[in-house]
Amino acid sequence: MATAVRDITGFSNEPFTDFKDPSNKAKMEAALEQVRATFGTTYPVIIGDRVIADGPTETSVNPAKPGEVIGNIVQATAAQAVEAIEVADRTFESWRKVSVEDRAEYIFRMAEIMRERKFELCAYLVYEVSKSWAEADGDIAELIDFAEYYAREAIRIGQPQPQVPFPGETNDLRYIPLGVGAIIPPWNFPGAIMGGMTMAAIVTGNTVVLKPASTSPVIAAVFVRMLLEDAGLPKGVVNFLPGPGADIGDTIVDHPRTRFIAFTGSKQVGLRIYERAAKVHPGQIWLKRTILEMGGKDSIVVDETADIEKAAEAIVAAAFGFQGQKCSACSRAIVVADVYDAVVEKVVERTKKLTIGDPSQPGTYMGAVIDPKAFNKIREYIDIGKKEGRLLAGGETGEAKDGYFIPPTIFADIQPDARLSQEEIFGPVLAFIKAKDYDDALEIANNTEYGLTGAVFTSDETRLERATEDFHVGNLYLNRKCTGALVGVQPFGGFNMSGTDSKAGGPDYLLLFTQGKSVTKRL
Repeated sequence: MATAVRDITGFSNEPFTDFKDPSNKAKMEAALEQVRATFGTTYPVIIGDRVIADGPTETSVNPAKPGEVIGNIVQATAAQAVEAIEVADRTFESWRKVSVEDRAEYIFRMAEIMRERKFELCAYLVYEVSKSWAEADGDIAELIDFAEYYAREAIRIGQPQPQVPFPGETNDLRYIPLGVGAIIPPWNFPGAIMGGMTMAAIVTGNTVVLKPASTSPVIAAVFVRMLLEDAGLPKGVVNFLPGPGADIGDTIVDHPRTRFIAFTGSKQVGLRIYERAAKVHPGQIWLKRTILEMGGKDSIVVDETADIEKAAEAIVAAAFGFQGQKCSACSRAIVVADVYDAVVEKVVERTKKLTIGDPSQPGTYMGAVIDPKAFNKIREYIDIGKKEGRLLAGGETGEAKDGYFIPPTIFADIQPDARLSQEEIFGPVLAFIKAKDYDDALEIANNTEYGLTGAVFTSDETRLERATEDFHVGNLYLNRKCTGALVGVQPFGGFNMSGTDSKAGGPDYLLLFTQGKSVTKRL
């Protein structure tokens, strides 16, 4: 493959789309119609050059209109999972020898393709996971950012790394790929995280088996088709393996030829993968690497010196954007007593103005939660909240009729050790916690098993410095909301039960998919 001459010196984030522009609004509406015309398509298993379109299928439905079938997904078998690992293992022998510049070129091509088809990709997210236009656009912009950033980073770390000179020798450190990886992405960022993990693995010379989330497989299938058909990625580098996690997921995690597992999802599943990956199986000659991004119980702290208008705006955006279904979402607002009532009042006022409904409509702020399981779990937590605190907004827990809609819900006066304060809900439920003072607020902010994101609103510089030192999270934001990390700007990943602090979208991330090899030549 002839590698294009590119300027790789600069990286800039993909601009967000202004949907107030009539031309962009028209393009999005056209894309929604275009994607709607594909509803009911059957998406096959892809293993190397085999496209497997027969076998049992599962449907992917629109959470806002569960009667709408987005696609029928062929379900892989355990035997096909083994086959996929074996094909990826064989393909690795040739793919690892492809130059890093050529590997990066495939990813640069993907960035161009995805940019050209941005509205189409956004439309799939609107329908399949009920993202609003803005949330879908942010997801796909991040996906494009990952492509552009990781391609550049791969070229940077793919060169011999400078070493301390030593007389009579040349010494070289280079980063080489690991082998076959299992890519297990989440449903909540089915564009950005799914594609980001996949591209990070392959641009560094690995081959992968991609098992999409069961509630968002169509966008993954479309992405893989772009990689193989449009970008021309060699067959076998990415193998597409939809299927049940308890069967397919366990098979690809356990296989002795699997070298690493990249996973984003719940703490429960992440710990299960961590435990299974630690077991050495017959024929396995390495310790498997795990790259795990798990849950969060994220807080925004507000003290008495803060701009409470900006704090309230940030709390609402971080708590209820994409229905609170982000591991970085603000699920706890910890406010010092002096301004507690004022902040609560302003947050409730803003929350009651949010629109909830069909996300294919341009004015909708919140769509539906992902599926009946999530709907019922969130309802249970709302019932718990009614016992643990004071309901101020939302709280309706009726049956889902025409979609899995849950209104933005706010509880006040939650105790720091209450279930609503400690357990990840992953839905539009916000708990207000009153702190005696700033010291108490920071102590509460650190009182969960997680450590993903957090934010502090204060005008006191010494308190900002104190938070920088003592607020134990992987992504800390000072005087801004705790969601919306940008690739290359805020490397993302957390501490404790939030995962292995992978720092996606940062200069360390691709190293997780490589191993260092030192080469010394005596002159």
